[in-house]
Amino acid sequence: MNMGTYLLLASGVFWSLTYVLLIKRGFQDKTCGMPLVALCANISWEFIFSFVHPDSPPQLWVNIIWFSLDLIILFQFLYFGHSLFARKRQKLFYPMFMLTLVTSFCCIFFITYEFNDWNGAYTAFGQNLMMSILFIDMLLRGNTLLGQSIFIALSKMIGTAFASIGFYIATPTRRGSLLLLFLYTAIFVFDLIYVVMVAIKLKQTSNRQVDIMQ
Repeated sequence: MNMGTYLLLASGVFWSLTYVLLIKRGFQDKTCGMPLVALCANISWEFIFSFVHPDSPPQLWVNIIWFSLDLIILFQFLYFGHSLFARKRQKLFYPMFMLTLVTSFCCIFFITYEFNDWNGAYTAFGQNLMMSILFIDMLLRGNTLLGQSIFIALSKMIGTAFASIGFYIATPTRRGSLLLLFLYTAIFVFDLIYVVMVAIKLKQTSNRQVDIMQ
């Protein structure tokens, strides 16, 4: 295996850690730490590139592990997610989930065929950028760290950085893609912003607790 493959495997480890930490924090806080659109896009991508157009090993094994972990996060969303909707909109909970899941699946499926993207690179990094922005939005809207932590933020950033560098090294035919270069850079920037925002929120929460104790 070359360096690019090792980096992609390291990315798989850090992203698996991200999922595990999200699951742990979700059960701890009785919530789902992943935004709905990001969850639906992840499950769709992992299903397509595990079972519809299986990637080659070892990435295939990583995809299946991610899919299995995302099923647990999906359970958390379906079990705890009602609290994320206003009471008057809770009847829309399941229809919105199904519509989002079907839309996500179709987008990834048709982009794969339209761009002959058989290893899912464009959809993977595209939805990763979307996820990075959605995590920031979730923190801003909720103004709370429920379902989130600094370790989740760091492992996501490191995992995606390894994936970006590893994919660049492992696929020389894609090195001329300005879109992928933009996605690598934009994801890292938004992930770094999210890490800083979580750190600031943690410090603010810690200061409030000290004030209360005094």
